[in-house]
Amino acid sequence: MPLSASTATTPLVVLGSARQAGDTHRLVAGALAKVPHTLVNLLDWPVAPYSYDHEYPAEDAFPHLASLMVQHPAIVFATPVYWYSMSGVMKHFLDRLTDLTDSHKQLGRALAGKHAFLLAVGSDHNLPEGFEVPFRRTAAYFDMTFERSLYQSLTQPFPEEETRQFAHQLRGVC
Repeated sequence: MPLSASTATTPLVVLGSARQAGDTHRLVAGALAKVPHTLVNLLDWPVAPYSYDHEYPAEDAFPHLASLMVQHPAIVFATPVYWYSMSGVMKHFLDRLTDLTDSHKQLGRALAGKHAFLLAVGSDHNLPEGFEVPFRRTAAYFDMTFERSLYQSLTQPFPEEETRQFAHQLRGVC
């Protein structure tokens, strides 16, 4: 569970991909090469599925991840596009945000005023219609500002200018 950079002034990147060092990880590395950040690869953190009874195993890392989110001014969600939607590991993580609406309300309220960004990689020319909706609405629910997304189509050249703009805006909120 490696972390880097200091909190408070750096974004937290929540990477949700089925591959440790796949295309999404490469996009994060390229887009944030000059932006100090803390990277959380969800594959390295044991997050239990959401439970209506709020019964979780002792090794469940979600409370720690939620605390990390609160410590950073911006959260960058990074996911590949799988079947026109976010990855399963990212969806699993977003489902757990439900805990921040009931059993961990104080952490959920502490997200207010944070900034949310989205990095996505896929094989289609454009980001699928509606792909941003869960991220935008989740940010709005927690009174966060959804700033922007960056999509890299693996069938197109790397979006150099959009990547510079993305990094510039991210640095501007941190």
